[in-house]
Amino acid sequence: MNDLLTAVSRYADANADANGVAATPIAGLSTIRATAPSDLVYAISRPLVALVVQGGKHVTMGTSGFAFSAGESLLIAADVPTVSQITRASIAAPYYSLVLELDTAIVAELVAEMKPGLVHDHAPVRVDPTDAEVADAALRLIRLLDRPASIPVLGAQLLREMHYWLLVGRHGAAIRHLGWPDGHVQRVARAVAILRTDYARPLPVERLAAAAGMSPSAFHQHFRAVTSLSPLQFQKHLRLVEARRLMLSEGKNASNAAFDVGYESVSHFNREYSRMFGQPPVRDIKLARSRAVAA
Repeated sequence: MNDLLTAVSRYADANADANGVAATPIAGLSTIRATAPSDLVYAISRPLVALVVQGGKHVTMGTSGFAFSAGESLLIAADVPTVSQITRASIAAPYYSLVLELDTAIVAELVAEMKPGLVHDHAPVRVDPTDAEVADAALRLIRLLDRPASIPVLGAQLLREMHYWLLVGRHGAAIRHLGWPDGHVQRVARAVAILRTDYARPLPVERLAAAAGMSPSAFHQHFRAVTSLSPLQFQKHLRLVEARRLMLSEGKNASNAAFDVGYESVSHFNREYSRMFGQPPVRDIKLARSRAVAA
């Protein structure tokens, strides 16, 4: 893992933005860097795997919490709401991780080619030690960044190889669900794509159910089973997370942010914001900015 730490830290140190994120020219691949413990971060993540190479982090989904550190990987195998926090990071020893958004098309191709396997693990979030083969594939993938001309030639096959090692490793059982084109996870994902795009508009459950190819009652049941939320709660979560980003990153006031994400009543927005983030938007943003300045 030392070689992977060296490669990830070199790229992250040179390319990280103000939020510590360094996107790469390889689709779905990025690095994360932090020099201090972070505030709580609320999100609905896309399916991904995060390889921590230095420092530590804690992620909560519902009532389940996961602490992980260097040498371990976090898998998020569905669009689920999470609350995360970098817990171990400093200027002397920053937090570093390599994040890969899982490509469901690659997973589907590989699952079709591989021998059928038992799929007994439905947990959408889990932490396991990073498999050596996964770390090796990740290292070779990130080393391509030093040779940009090689990415169009070798990037796709190395991405495929990394997905393969994930499928045959500790995370494999949970990832296989993403490779079933007509499975519940993939059908719900079609509705989730609509919600992510049109979250600011009213979305009748019948439209979402039709996209998933299910009856409204079956869709509601399977949507909650996959994401842990109802469709309405999922949309509300997306709206509130985006509103908070607009206030923090773009300086919008609470009223403008509320209307931008689809709320018709500012008082309704304030109530739901307070339930999710623990305090009204004006106070929350003021505290978040003061903590950022202090850090």
